[in-house]
Amino acid sequence: MTLFLLAFLLAFFPGASTKSPIFGPAEVSSVEGNSVSIKCYYPNTSVNRHTRKYWCRQGASGHCMTLISSEGFVSKDYAGRANLTNFPETSTFVVNITQLSRDDSGSYKCGLGVNGRGLSFDVSLEVSHAPELDDTHVYTEDVGRTVTISCPFKRENAKNKKSLCKKTGQVCETVVDSTGNTSPSYKDRITLFIQGTSQTEFKVIINHLRPSDAGMYVCKAGDGSSANTKNIDLQVLEPEPELVYGDLRSSVTFDCALGPEMANEAKFFCRMSKEGTCDVIINTLGQRNPAFEGRILLTPKENNGRFSVLVTGLRKEDAGRYLCGAHPSGLLKEGWPIQAWQLFVNEETTMPQTRSVVKGVEGGSVSVLCPYDPKESNSLKYWCRWEGIQNGRCPLLVESQGLVQDQYEGRLALFEDPGNGTYTVILNKLTSQDAGFYWCLTNGGSRWRTTTELKVVEGEPSLKVPKQVTAVLGGSVTIPCHFPCKFYSYEKYWCKWSNRGCQALPSQEERPKDASVSCNQNSRLVNLTLNPVSKKDEGWYWCGVKRGHIYGDAAAVYVAVEETAEGSRDVSQVNTNAAPKVKVAEPGARELAPDNTAIVNPRLNVEETVLEERGDQAQEGRASAGAGSSEGHGGSSQVLLSTLVPLGLVLTAGAITVWVARVRHRKNVDRISLQSYRTDISMADFNNSRDFGGNDNMGASSVTLETDLEAKRELETTTKVPKDPEEPKKAKRSSKEEADMAYSAFLFQSNNIAAQLEDGPREA
Repeated sequence: MTLFLLAFLLAFFPGASTKSPIFGPAEVSSVEGNSVSIKCYYPNTSVNRHTRKYWCRQGASGHCMTLISSEGFVSKDYAGRANLTNFPETSTFVVNITQLSRDDSGSYKCGLGVNGRGLSFDVSLEVSHAPELDDTHVYTEDVGRTVTISCPFKRENAKNKKSLCKKTGQVCETVVDSTGNTSPSYKDRITLFIQGTSQTEFKVIINHLRPSDAGMYVCKAGDGSSANTKNIDLQVLEPEPELVYGDLRSSVTFDCALGPEMANEAKFFCRMSKEGTCDVIINTLGQRNPAFEGRILLTPKENNGRFSVLVTGLRKEDAGRYLCGAHPSGLLKEGWPIQAWQLFVNEETTMPQTRSVVKGVEGGSVSVLCPYDPKESNSLKYWCRWEGIQNGRCPLLVESQGLVQDQYEGRLALFEDPGNGTYTVILNKLTSQDAGFYWCLTNGGSRWRTTTELKVVEGEPSLKVPKQVTAVLGGSVTIPCHFPCKFYSYEKYWCKWSNRGCQALPSQEERPKDASVSCNQNSRLVNLTLNPVSKKDEGWYWCGVKRGHIYGDAAAVYVAVEETAEGSRDVSQVNTNAAPKVKVAEPGARELAPDNTAIVNPRLNVEETVLEERGDQAQEGRASAGAGSSEGHGGSSQVLLSTLVPLGLVLTAGAITVWVARVRHRKNVDRISLQSYRTDISMADFNNSRDFGGNDNMGASSVTLETDLEAKRELETTTKVPKDPEEPKKAKRSSKEEADMAYSAFLFQSNNIAAQLEDGPREA
């Protein structure tokens, strides 16, 4: 049943089962008697490096007969003239065949494993007939190159006309001669001259060769039967594409050598389309294809016509044929030198998946994870910014050995993770100008270079710290870092930034002498304490979060150290919505609170947190009231005053009410106890005191103040008597019964009020 299901799936999904990661030249051509070399690529895995490689020839029935393999097998037809060599370091194997004959033309496969299992690539080999040489000299050059044709002659023809003509059927049309005649199709690109003093040879130079220039030519010196002639066979070849094998998401490099004569011409790199045109990807005149924006660089090499093109972040659609060349217009033109490549993108890649786009908010940070070859853990790591001006540049911003560009001081750091195959770059204090493309690269293999696009969007940073802190020499300073609830499970850290990275500060459990890190989960703070402050403590400090080796958000603050107490507080006006205030202790000042928490403005807490967190804010407000700084005393006095004034008003109003009630009672009613007058009153009779003539505000509870905003709200509540809706009319009672019940209700409420007024001041 399983085999039947597998066969069914293969029948309906043949593309998934037949796609091969093996790559080689689709077409190979040569002539009789010559040799040929076929290079085949395979994925860089341990299994592929050690498995069997083979070269086989396809028959009419579809069967592929092995001719040579890496196990040492060679068929009798290839004996003594073919070999197969494996190069595991480059993930290639090469098949060399010599002494070619017309019979070698046909369809072949280069592959891995056993024949016919899908891991192979089809190659077409064509062997053409060799030209008759006899007295004909053959010149072979690529399109766009230059050829120099030598034409010997005898001394008696030294003063006679020299010429070069091209055969068209039975006619030989003059291309150039020594009298100055030149064919229009060769104008400005052909020269005839006599070199040296021997007077026995003249030369013809043809520049910018075109495919139409190929053919038979005749050199001639003199006229009639005494003329000296020589037959020339000029072959102009289209460039044989060089194979380039790249993994998905990796990088590849195209090296282009056009010759010294092209050193000062504009260079280009284009891609062949199905219509036969070559669409420019990038050129030195500033033109670029949007599909390659941010992931391509064209770099000239010395002043010899050489340049390289590096493409990062390979995609499936990048596979195809490419050309590089030179022309003043920066475009492909006939007769100008070109080179060709055939790019294959292996989708069975070993490259790790990383984010191609990262987003950060202004004032916040981003962390970029960069992969590198684990075999090259000691290689230098870099991070550069891609610039889309002219031919594209990527100047280095930071490297693993400590280089950081001056304009990124305190903002940029590179964190290595040896043995993990990745390193992290964190860019802090983002601005809109930071948006763009950035590259991760090493000084090892170029295939591990990756591209990341940074987008800066509107929003609030997750971590909030002061902009700048000024500490006093010899004193202590505590720097708070606010973090949201989503980071509770993350590891928090403080580190001191330098151009060699960001050195992590010791944790609280280690209890270092110079610096400590503590975290108060209730107030969502990570505090950095420097005690005592020394001059070496001056600099940038980072607060950040991480999970394992993955770094998250970070925030930067600069600590300045002064020798006097003047200006010892935060020297910048910190935005209360963005960062907390900093408590700085001067020498001889009172110690910090035992839990090392910072004094936080209660109004800031209200603005930053949601309503259900008010209980935590009240605890922070009480902790702030007990702090020992001058600012703390001022805040406590204000809180005490705002509490006692409304409380005194409440007590005064209550006392006046009780006095008035007692005066009226003595005047109108005799004093009797509740139990002695009526003992059969149920609790339902006291459900609404209004039925018995009680005051609506007599039973008000004591006031509790949590924050300034809450105190103001409750003060207004205690000074205003709301009007209650009318109660439904009840059954009439006798005058005696109504008087008894009203008097009982009055005594009950008066006792309650008196007890509350006595206990209230002690609770406050």
